Amino acid sequence: MNKSRKKLTVMTRVTILVTLMMLPLTSEAQRLLTLDSCRAMALRNNKQMGVAKMKQEVNANLRKSARTQYLPKVNAVGGYMWMSREISMLNDDQKEALSSLGTNATGKLQDALSPLVSVLPAATQAKMAGDMSQFAGTLNHVGAGLVDGFRTDTRNMFAGAVTVTQPVFMGGALVAANKIADINEQMAANSLEMKRQNTLYNIDQVYWQVVSLRHKQTLAESYVELVKKLKGDVQKMIDQGVATKGDGLSVSVRVNEAEMALTQVTDGLALSKMLLCQLIGLDEDEVITLADEESEEIRMNREELVVAEGGTSVAFQNRPELKVLENTVDLSRQTTNALKAGNLPTVLLTGGYMLSNPNTFNGFEKKFGGVWNVGVVVRVPVWNWGDAKYKVRASKGATAMANLELDDAREMISLQVRQNNFKVKEAQKKLTMAQSNVANADENLRMANLAFKEGTASFTTVMEAQTAWNAAQSQLIDAEIGVKLSEVELQKALGTLR
Repeated sequence: MNKSRKKLTVMTRVTILVTLMMLPLTSEAQRLLTLDSCRAMALRNNKQMGVAKMKQEVNANLRKSARTQYLPKVNAVGGYMWMSREISMLNDDQKEALSSLGTNATGKLQDALSPLVSVLPAATQAKMAGDMSQFAGTLNHVGAGLVDGFRTDTRNMFAGAVTVTQPVFMGGALVAANKIADINEQMAANSLEMKRQNTLYNIDQVYWQVVSLRHKQTLAESYVELVKKLKGDVQKMIDQGVATKGDGLSVSVRVNEAEMALTQVTDGLALSKMLLCQLIGLDEDEVITLADEESEEIRMNREELVVAEGGTSVAFQNRPELKVLENTVDLSRQTTNALKAGNLPTVLLTGGYMLSNPNTFNGFEKKFGGVWNVGVVVRVPVWNWGDAKYKVRASKGATAMANLELDDAREMISLQVRQNNFKVKEAQKKLTMAQSNVANADENLRMANLAFKEGTASFTTVMEAQTAWNAAQSQLIDAEIGVKLSEVELQKALGTLR
């Protein structure tokens, strides 16, 4: 680091120390945030992350539901029905004939025996007539009993049943449905991981943008001080008559430009902090300070990200986008298997207990009666005009398209890994060159200031040296931030952003 930046860093540390001493008085108005705390807050605040977690829970429950399809189902059903008329097993003529059975029978019998009866004594005829009348009444009573016995009394009907159904063979549909549920749960988890990495990536981008602008604000303040000091020196020269007012105006213009640049970077810093607050769930007016804002060097201790030939395979294993596409392919294949089941027979084992009131298990009884039952139901598709066949073909086409999209994504990710690996190396080279430029600019500014004091160089030489120093310092900040961002982009390309 150059002397000016070191001096500024010392002043900054003193400022931080004073701020920490006053922290009990300002703790409610300011927050000190690290990159990890910003990430954690962003993950908690991100609405899409919440939606993805809910989808994962939904698919977990659907997967549990699919498992139950292998198990027997028990159902109970009951009902009551009132009917305005009862069901009759006999018609009206039959009822009349049965009710008059004795009368009709004795009448015919009397007609047949009348020639014989007429020769009998009157007392005997009277006794036979009484016996016949009694016999007719008895038969009429029996006939009426038969009519009453055939009554169903179905105006009030009660019925109930408990059934058990056990799938035996469903053509592979149940297996496919369970695999689909598993894949959907995996897809939800991969989607959640994808949103998590995107959230971390966005937070890292904004976080380091804030750090960059804060360092550039500090640099702009230092540059303003430099040009103001030069303006004071030139003003003294004007007072002594060794410089013109035009020279003073040139320096004043440079001071205005420096102050304008400071204003712009200050506004940009405020807006970037507002965006960061919005992403991590804080009020946009919240006063925050990032842990890396005042660090002497933006680059922190880190493990070197070296991407060997296996870098692409690492990305293929870790990238959630690829996992989602692989889930899509597997889902399409299982959908095809489920559609194929439409052409296969299905077998169900059934059993249960049924009861009703009135019941017909012992004639028509006005009480509950039931029966156990066991059976097998077989459904065999005979002809559906090729409906299942066309659906299977369409599903296979969807699988082929999903495979093509997966291959295309692999090619793109392989290219991304190579590009980001190159960007990391390029950012490191730029950082090395920026550090060398800063050293040269420091020395150039020191020599220009010395020559200006000795009168062997003009103030324009100093301004040029100051401008070069400011540009070199700004490039160093950009290079340091570029290293961090290139590392983040490479981690995202590899799917290892944690």
